[in-house]
Amino acid sequence: MTDRLGHKQTAAMLTLMVLGREVPNPELQERVGFTLTGKDRTQLNDTGYVASAKVGRTFVHQLTDSGWAWCEAEMQEQTPPPPRPQSVLCSALYLVLGGLSGFLRQEKLRPADVFGVEADVEPEDLEGRIRVAYGELVREPRGWVGLVDLRPKLGAPADEVDAVLKELSRTGQAHLVPEDNRKVLNAADHEAAIRIGGEDNHLLSIEAL
Repeated sequence: MTDRLGHKQTAAMLTLMVLGREVPNPELQERVGFTLTGKDRTQLNDTGYVASAKVGRTFVHQLTDSGWAWCEAEMQEQTPPPPRPQSVLCSALYLVLGGLSGFLRQEKLRPADVFGVEADVEPEDLEGRIRVAYGELVREPRGWVGLVDLRPKLGAPADEVDAVLKELSRTGQAHLVPEDNRKVLNAADHEAAIRIGGEDNHLLSIEAL
């Protein structure tokens, strides 16, 4: 049996397993509706299951080897951790996890063989993904898109995204500006901002797709 964790911590662990890479808090918010903060984060750090680091204004998280081992064992538990979940969907999820775990053992595979295989993103590829994500979000040519909406679509570490955005800005291919109305900004907006010249920028416009 595993060292059972709370529901939110378990959800965070399984999400990090499936993504198989560093995941910033804004992406967790986008994908599963919460961020890994406070005691939930520090306890996972203290157990050695998750490594967290501050990148800019946000935390990024990644499973350690111990975290991968915990997830592998948790998949075999068959039932959710206590307290009893209100949704029947949670119980069905654990049946699915158990079935997947059995298949992996049969094929002599580990979860990291399935979920941790995303190739490194080259700068050129990341620029292309930024342009595609921008095109999906923008409502008019050269319109403004919030970085808080853009980042979760990229699946790349925040520092790598920042490097590409800064280069696009330097070469005039993109423009980054602060949000004029600071009252509309929330914590996620601040975490997603990119700092250039001592100023936080929240909005992106790309000259040509």
